[in-house]
Amino acid sequence: MAIDIKNDHKDSIEIIKKYPKDKRYTLAILQDIQREYDFIPREAMILISNYLDLPISNVYSIATFYKALSLKPKGKYTIKVCNGTACHIRGSESIKEEVGNILNIGPGETTEDGLFSIEVVNCIGACALAPVMLINEKYYGSLTKEKVKAIIDELREGCTNE
Repeated sequence: MAIDIKNDHKDSIEIIKKYPKDKRYTLAILQDIQREYDFIPREAMILISNYLDLPISNVYSIATFYKALSLKPKGKYTIKVCNGTACHIRGSESIKEEVGNILNIGPGETTEDGLFSIEVVNCIGACALAPVMLINEKYYGSLTKEKVKAIIDELREGCTNE
């Protein structure tokens, strides 16, 4: 059963049509959609469902199974606070709390202005820098509450100067 949607997802359609009509490409399509929009819009899942002739529930289950995929828009800056063993032992819990207090949001949430999102991850592979966080593609290590505040203030300031 095809579901009608608005015709404002030309980019999604172009991405989807790069792939053969085979369900084994579902994850690859979802990853490309995520790269394009920084999340997976519901309309894109409907398009994938229609194109691959899969129930929308199958597409949704894949989109929600993988942590790298998101159904909600993320902030301009995605802050990933590491909670791996080395980071945990060196105080990542207080870093996570400080980030949340400064931004007034919790893990999995985005600030109202759309600037910041917080995620807690199991490991980002920078144990020597513990406690560490990754903001987009940049690592910040040997963190303290003061450093966290300075980093976030600097990012905010950079946004007001653009």
